[in-house]
Amino acid sequence: MLGYAVSCAATSGQDLDHSAWSAILQQYVTVNSRVDYAALKADGSARLDAYLEQIARPWPATLDENARKAALINAYNALTIRWMVSHFPVKSIWRTKGPFRVARHQVNGGSESLDSVEKRLRDMGDPRIHGALVCAARSCPPLRREAFTKEAVDGQLDDNFRVWLADGSKNQFLPGKQLAKVSKVFDWYAADFAPVGGVPAVLGKFAPPRMFASTYKLEYLKYNWGLNDNGSVGDSYSGFEFYIDYVRNR
Repeated sequence: MLGYAVSCAATSGQDLDHSAWSAILQQYVTVNSRVDYAALKADGSARLDAYLEQIARPWPATLDENARKAALINAYNALTIRWMVSHFPVKSIWRTKGPFRVARHQVNGGSESLDSVEKRLRDMGDPRIHGALVCAARSCPPLRREAFTKEAVDGQLDDNFRVWLADGSKNQFLPGKQLAKVSKVFDWYAADFAPVGGVPAVLGKFAPPRMFASTYKLEYLKYNWGLNDNGSVGDSYSGFEFYIDYVRNR
């Protein structure tokens, strides 16, 4: 049985309030996980900034592991969206300057990059976070329309992973061919899945029922880095444009 380490710490300690982030997600994220960046930029930026002010301040030292995990996931997704709002309309996050590596964000009283926030989550040893972090690309896992919370994070991560694998535009399971065409995320972060049995074990646990077996061949789908906008922004972002932007940002 595939298992994950879950904090057993008491849940009675202090926590961060993620209700404002939930409200923003409900209002500006569609049911198919696209973001209404135009509306968010026009009338939601101040609310998002107010939430991020809380993320920026030092967090309570009493946060347990689940509370910290939920807060870091929320921080990554909220900071990414805020970064894109500040550059909208832009076709891809890669069209911005140093989107992942520059420590321009304030988290828990210190300066962080998106990469460093992700590393803090990866260091927790729970590979399910790769089904929850959304880097503003169309091939990303689904952007959940509610904040992650310490009380619910375990079930939320399971649910998000299942929804992600069930989306045929992002992962495809072909039992007749004994083949799975899955997100490039599973290739990039294969080492993170090794401690829980590897990518096949994770797919076996979370893929739609009877759609995957460990003997299936794995192929990795091309990643679409076009902006996850609910309008047309990002529609025409090509692989060639990504290559140019990636080289420029290295």
